[in-house]
Amino acid sequence: MLIVIDIGNTNIKCGLFEGDKLRNSWRMATKLHATSDEIGIKMISFLDYLHLLPEEVEAIMISSVIPSINYTIEHMCKTYFKKRPCFVEPGIKTGINILYDNPKELGSDRIVNAVAAYEKYGGPCITVDFGTATTFGAISKKGEFLGGAICPGLIVSANALTNNTAKLPKVELIKPKRVINKNTIACMQSGILYGYVGQVDYILRKMKAELGQNAKVVATGGMANTIASETKMIDVIDSLLTLHGLHIIYQKNHE
Repeated sequence: MLIVIDIGNTNIKCGLFEGDKLRNSWRMATKLHATSDEIGIKMISFLDYLHLLPEEVEAIMISSVIPSINYTIEHMCKTYFKKRPCFVEPGIKTGINILYDNPKELGSDRIVNAVAAYEKYGGPCITVDFGTATTFGAISKKGEFLGGAICPGLIVSANALTNNTAKLPKVELIKPKRVINKNTIACMQSGILYGYVGQVDYILRKMKAELGQNAKVVATGGMANTIASETKMIDVIDSLLTLHGLHIIYQKNHE
């Protein structure tokens, strides 16, 4: 069995593959100061819930956007699973050609999403990951990662609004029925959510125009369903895209 781990700024997402099948997935909050033992005990607890033993895990594949936590995770893998994990990093086989000015700057999560989207849905395609930051990636028909865009995530934008104003409160991110509203809470919800949808729509239209052809848009991340319900630009919602991408990259490097 293979464990895949996607370390994001807000959550650590994990998946357990048995052959080509994703048997289960789970997530836990990203805590920068958590020890390898804290993380290891949580991982073992998830396996215990599935009636599995650590010895049944044959390999571990990791994508991380937080370099400072990588040593802790690697130490956890060696201690609790007796395995040295494989990280998505420069030099690893991905199956796509990265046409980035400096490929080392490209976040591993964006690479993994591109690999999964191209493998599962073909090219040209565009990935949108609605995480702490919202990232867009364009992949050509030939499987080239052409670049993309990065903007603040929905929650980051909402927090910036309340943290930098004197009277605006924190609000629940739910869609009001109207854009024009008559109270502060609903006005904020309208501006945050519908304004964000407008931003996503515009970026996707511009990306498709620059690609010069229609491209399938694949969305993933925590807010994907919320945004997709308000736009016709998103073709597929794949909440497990990153986990499948890690599985694909593992296979390419351990055939």
